[in-house]
Amino acid sequence: MGTFCQTLPGDEFFRLAGVGRQRKSRLPLKSHFEQGRYLPSLAQTQVLVVGGGPAGIAAAIAAARVGARTLLVEGYGCFGGNITRCGVEAVARYRHEGTVEAGGLLREIEETAWKMGAAYPECQSDSSALDTELFKHVADKMLLDAGVRPLLHCRAVEAIVEDGKIRGVITESKSGRQAIFAQRVVDCTGDADIAMSAGAPCEKLPKSALMAVTPVFHVSQVDTLRFRRYIESESRPTYRDWGGYWSQEGEDSFMDLFSPYLENCFLKAQESGLIPSMPNVTLGGTYSDIRTDGSVTQMNLVFLNQIDCTDVWDLTRAEIQGRQNALWALTAMRKYLPGFEKARLRNFAMKIGTRDSRRICGLYRLTADDVMNEARFEDSVGIFPEFVDGRGVLLIPTTGRYYQVPYRALVPQKVDNLLAAGRCISGDELAFCSFRSISCCVLTGQAAGAAAAVSLQEGRSTQNVTIELLQETLRRQNVRLN
Repeated sequence: MGTFCQTLPGDEFFRLAGVGRQRKSRLPLKSHFEQGRYLPSLAQTQVLVVGGGPAGIAAAIAAARVGARTLLVEGYGCFGGNITRCGVEAVARYRHEGTVEAGGLLREIEETAWKMGAAYPECQSDSSALDTELFKHVADKMLLDAGVRPLLHCRAVEAIVEDGKIRGVITESKSGRQAIFAQRVVDCTGDADIAMSAGAPCEKLPKSALMAVTPVFHVSQVDTLRFRRYIESESRPTYRDWGGYWSQEGEDSFMDLFSPYLENCFLKAQESGLIPSMPNVTLGGTYSDIRTDGSVTQMNLVFLNQIDCTDVWDLTRAEIQGRQNALWALTAMRKYLPGFEKARLRNFAMKIGTRDSRRICGLYRLTADDVMNEARFEDSVGIFPEFVDGRGVLLIPTTGRYYQVPYRALVPQKVDNLLAAGRCISGDELAFCSFRSISCCVLTGQAAGAAAAVSLQEGRSTQNVTIELLQETLRRQNVRLN
């Protein structure tokens, strides 16, 4: 079993794992020269948003509402990113009485989901949990209603740059290798794929320091009444119970708040030999909702370390290893978690949930001091509560504290008319543990989309956009800046 936990080259990993046949190579094939060729144009647009997750949805809607002709490109068959592909329902689980945040498209997304029957109360906060399947339709409707032109099943693989300015991207799809030309591009890939390809400086921590990846899954046939009784009367988990990979330091102001945390059943299962203990794998985490139909959703319980989510071999290993570990977690819950005796797997998420990879080197780099000491900036494009989750630090915003996000953190160095939004904006490794959250990705996406459109309106590059005009535009879109 330990084979799956090793870091191995692709062929060697699969050989030891017993997966597939091995190709006998006669020649040391190390590279292939691709002859230059003209590519047909797939589309031309004013604003191109690459990546249809929460940041990309927000960027595209914001740009279109300013009046820019906007195209949103997504490699999978649905929009929603971590929500729809990775099964993450809780988009603002930090929200409690006293939390201060920006509003804007995050609130609109939640309200629209409620109206369309795709949301319900989140179990540990004053926020919404989203139906991750129905949200695919919610995202479609919001984008189309805003006038965004959607393009699915199309992957942007290379940036087109001339004279230090991005001009578009090269795509690969069932339609072949083609080009999309744009006056402004917003990188919402999560991994800064377009920024890196364009030659903008990026940073990424060593594999040993990257945050874990997670195969989220959902279960069915749970005796939910018995499970609820156990949680409410016997277990009563709080943030103080977080352990294992998630061992955190926190303040007393929130440590006694309820958290849907599970860990003891996995420790018992490993101690008894029911399931194996594995290097670089931690079992223990949270769920999202206990439903009346016997389902428990967003089982965020398996954490795989030493995975670089910009390496396809690592991603492949994580997907295969993750599914096995999720099933071991379910085995442990059947034995040691009241109500789960007959539980069955409902589904695995479409893909592994990733957290940490490349970030742009922006005109400003957000720091831990900024996030935890209420930083203020003249070029604020929105506020975000003092919420930090990762790398041994946990802050839940119950005191009204918040920091401002500066526009400069969205602007890459060296390449103009390109912006970044979502988890790949510029910041240090602890600030990242705040702005990586879905709700902040929506905030930075809305800011980047609006900035791209405003820069077009005033005939300025994205590096020289008039901040006051951008801020006024964001206020009209119901974003709180200070």
